[in-house]
Amino acid sequence: MHVVIVYDVNVERLDKVRIFLKQYLDWMQNSVFEGEVTRARLLEIEMGVKGLIDEKEDSVIVYSVRDQKLLKRKFIGEPKVEPSNVL
Repeated sequence: MHVVIVYDVNVERLDKVRIFLKQYLDWMQNSVFEGEVTRARLLEIEMGVKGLIDEKEDSVIVYSVRDQKLLKRKFIGEPKVEPSNVL
């Protein structure tokens, strides 16, 4: 499954969330990660993020599609990663 995770967390937790997500997904730009994961791995990611954030103060959104071919992506401006690195 292909997932995109975007987040808005307090600056105190920002690095912890970024470092955690880098273990599983590609860092696309500030506060945006993307990649292919299994359903079990996604649950692992979600549980890990829940342990790092304050759910009363922070926000994390997980978008998922079964097949990346169903996801259209269009870069406007300069991408933060090389398109060849995008799954």
